Parts: sequence; structure tokens; C-alpha cells
Amino acid sequence: MPSYRADQVGEQVREEIMSIIRRELKDPRIGFVSITAVRMSPDLRSARVRVSVLGDPDEKKASMKGLDSAKGLIRHELGRRLQNLRYSPDLRFELDPSIEYSVHISELLKEVLPASEEEEK
Repeated sequence: MPSYRADQVGEQVREEIMSIIRRELKDPRIGFVSITAVRMSPDLRSARVRVSVLGDPDEKKASMKGLDSAKGLIRHELGRRLQNLRYSPDLRFELDPSIEYSVHISELLKEVLPASEEEEK
């Protein structure tokens, strides 16, 4: 069971990684990337970073390769920015299909549910 501290640090790591991706990384392979969650290990030495990427499968694969190649830079920046951690966490990026799945379900519901009067006009 994750501890309160691991959850807090995970949220802080998520915010910092998003900031690093937006401002520091110049890799053209990394497209529209969103960090959905970060799960820290109990000893705070490793982090599973859930990433949602919008685009076709080739763009997703390229974005994941870009993130994996930038893992060292991201880890170094995390260590510099997070002074409250003794060790900079080892990062493992995982593709998170939840946002794409919710968009798909929303489109299916629009097809099935009857249209309201305002939409018909």
C-alpha cells in the first residue's frame, strides 16, 4: 500500500517532469505528451511514470523512444530540482491508454444516445 509521503513525492515528481518536458527537452520525437500518474516505490528510489501520448501508433512509439533516451537528463534535472530527496528516482516510462480510451467511449456514447433538441438545430 503506497504511503502518504510516496503519493506526495509522486505528485511533485509528476509536476517537475511535465515542466522539464515542456521547457528543457528539444527532442522532435516527443510529441503531445501528458504525464497521467507517477507511482513511487516505498523507498522513493524508483518511479513508474504513466504517459499518455496523442497521435497514431508511430507517433506514440517515437515519443516513448524519445522519453527513454532523455531519461538521464530528466533524472539529472529531478535531482537538481528536488532537494528534499536523498536519491534521484530511477524512471520507468509506461504508455497509459486511459485518455484515448475515454475519448473512444465518449464518441461511442454520442453515436448511441439520442441528440438533444439544441444539437439538432
